Amino acid sequence: MAVRMSVEQPLWRALLAYRLLTAAYAVALYVHAYGHLRHPLPGGVYMALLAGWTLATIGRVRNAERCTRAFLAADLTVAVGGILLTRYVDTMERVESGAFTLPSIWTAGAVLAFAVKGGWRWAAAASSLVAAADLVERGSPSRDTLHNVILVWVASIAIGYVVEVARASERTLARALQIEAATRERERLARDIHDGVLQVLAMVQRRGNQAGGEAAELGRLAGEQEAALRTLISAAPPAPRPGAPGDGGPAAPDGPQDLRTLLAPHASPLVTLSAPGTPVLLAPHAAAELAAAVGAALDNVHQHAGERAHAWILVEDEPEAVLVTVRDDGPGIAEGRIVAAADEGRLGVAQSIRGRLRDLGGTAELLSVPGQGTEVELRLPRGPGEYRAPGAAESGAALTDADGRGRT
Repeated sequence: MAVRMSVEQPLWRALLAYRLLTAAYAVALYVHAYGHLRHPLPGGVYMALLAGWTLATIGRVRNAERCTRAFLAADLTVAVGGILLTRYVDTMERVESGAFTLPSIWTAGAVLAFAVKGGWRWAAAASSLVAAADLVERGSPSRDTLHNVILVWVASIAIGYVVEVARASERTLARALQIEAATRERERLARDIHDGVLQVLAMVQRRGNQAGGEAAELGRLAGEQEAALRTLISAAPPAPRPGAPGDGGPAAPDGPQDLRTLLAPHASPLVTLSAPGTPVLLAPHAAAELAAAVGAALDNVHQHAGERAHAWILVEDEPEAVLVTVRDDGPGIAEGRIVAAADEGRLGVAQSIRGRLRDLGGTAELLSVPGQGTEVELRLPRGPGEYRAPGAAESGAALTDADGRGRT
């Protein structure tokens, strides 16, 4: 089960520890000054109430949901009541000399609860009530009293402001993560659609136009649907679904996958596959996506270079990366055509190839010279502890493509 991110949760834990420690400290101060108090018995009753209240409300200061307004009001009442009761319990000499109040520094915990729960405005209101109680208890404001009042007031407001900023940052980050997840999902769907439906619609349109007659009308309709679908998958991402599981794709098989096995079906009289003699092992998802990017590159060869164009797939298993090169003998790509295609919603290169490699942490480079064919280089870095076939790094076997140019 996913745990909700919360930047304020450490503050609640710190507040809980502060309340427990300061309650024990207040009780210790009372015991130490017991013989000097004018009416120690009422003070003892209050200290018992303070200790019991602190222990009984441990669950209330674990998070913002449990820390209700009613609890905050009661908590502040305990603090202010203890401050005002001090004037009756203690002697006037000790009060005027700046002796501790009954709740002592435990009072700051009640104010900080307001700050963490409601921000700096709540903190300002609570600290102002505590300041008023301190001034009434002292009778006349002294330098030490004013110093303590201002310290609590400034500290609580500062913490409340920090909490508000942290909450706003948390919301912004959560929204950014949702947008990123939705964008990646849209790109994945766009790649799948491009690899399947759009390719079929484009083929139907092309074959229908070539056949003429009623088939031409069918081709026209297929072309309209292709254009509409490209516009749809190029639009802004949909709103993310809260708690949506994963990417919705099929479950990947367990264990490493041999990239050669996934690329083997592409081999044909017009497509030459050159690969190492040892398995090229990758994580299942990475192998599937890399093979899909190769398939998208071959689809572009068939569509733009012609059905009789030749293509060569070269797989290289390097120590730090897997490199796959797809080259054809077609007419090449005109300058600026890839950018224009992306603007038109044709995402074969932008998403099906580059998008896949980018999601895997790799790169896709395209080199095309008009009249001299096109070369797509897919590079997927290996992470620490990545799968490696025994002897793959040491094999050094030379690979030769259809033109006889050796590559090691």
